[in-house]
Amino acid sequence: MIKALQMQVNALADTLDQQAATTPEHGVYIGGYGEMHLNLNNGKDNEIDYHRFVLFFGKEFNQRTRFFSELELEHSLAGEGKPGEVELEQAYVEYDVNDSTKARAGLFLLPIGILNETHEPDTFYGVERNNVEKRIIPTTWWEGGVSLSGSIVYGVSYDVAIHSGLNNEEATIRSGRQKVAEATANKAAYTARVKYTAIPGLELAVSGQYQDDILQGAGDDEIGAGLIEAHAVYQKNGFGLRALYAQWNIDSDVESAALENIGASKQNGFYIEPSYRINEKVGVFYRNSQWDTNAADSADSEVTQNDIGVNYWLAETAVLKADYYRQEKAGDLSGTGYNLGVGFSF
Repeated sequence: MIKALQMQVNALADTLDQQAATTPEHGVYIGGYGEMHLNLNNGKDNEIDYHRFVLFFGKEFNQRTRFFSELELEHSLAGEGKPGEVELEQAYVEYDVNDSTKARAGLFLLPIGILNETHEPDTFYGVERNNVEKRIIPTTWWEGGVSLSGSIVYGVSYDVAIHSGLNNEEATIRSGRQKVAEATANKAAYTARVKYTAIPGLELAVSGQYQDDILQGAGDDEIGAGLIEAHAVYQKNGFGLRALYAQWNIDSDVESAALENIGASKQNGFYIEPSYRINEKVGVFYRNSQWDTNAADSADSEVTQNDIGVNYWLAETAVLKADYYRQEKAGDLSGTGYNLGVGFSF
């Protein structure tokens, strides 16, 4: 009798779970992150800025299909003549093709670099995002299209995507992001990545991105552009290490107003960042980074920056940050300063 009653209770619970899985309220979730920065620049105006506030919204439609979105307000205030922007940074549907393969369609972050997909402030050291991933990759970089991700063997995964591309009238990579806002789509772009994570605490990855024409068909000739990026992330006990290299090669044989500065046909950079988490609250880091957005020119245009700083985690995903930087261009001191910040994610 008791056993039969238990079976009935279990069957009722299974039925309720199945019904809940089909209701609109099932699987809806919310999250977000934000960060405020105080930049104390020696010899320049200081600045305080609520750099970004982001909300995540997601929905589990069923066990194989889900939706994810990310809405961002930059610099606290948006509108005509205001410094900020409201941006849709992600909005895609993801579908499990099988146990090891996922497909996405919509607007998503490209699988390039360390920070582009994971950049909540509690997940990295330093108040500001590093300049190599900001100016060369350029983080944060999203496009609209379709992608496929999956596992090759244990610890080895891949991502491939076809998507919208840059539109670089002046061959400045970062300014070429169209952000899928009535974006010119005469030419597509392609991204691929292979990642190795078989050893606990270690991530090795190589990614590539190619676009037939960074002018989106506006010029008399097409200007092809390709990005190659490789990085390593290692974490064991309190010790951490991040290293990344990225390089753009743009077709310099084509004469165009977009390449008046022929040095921009090659743009590259790297950084190395050791860190040590002293305990659950305190971590320290040092970063050496170099980048050059005019690397094909014979003139010395390379910028070098050294950062040193500390993170103090108030909670697992709430952090206070402080750092000092020293920047040199062509061997001459070009800037020093201090940064203070607070960030969180939930």
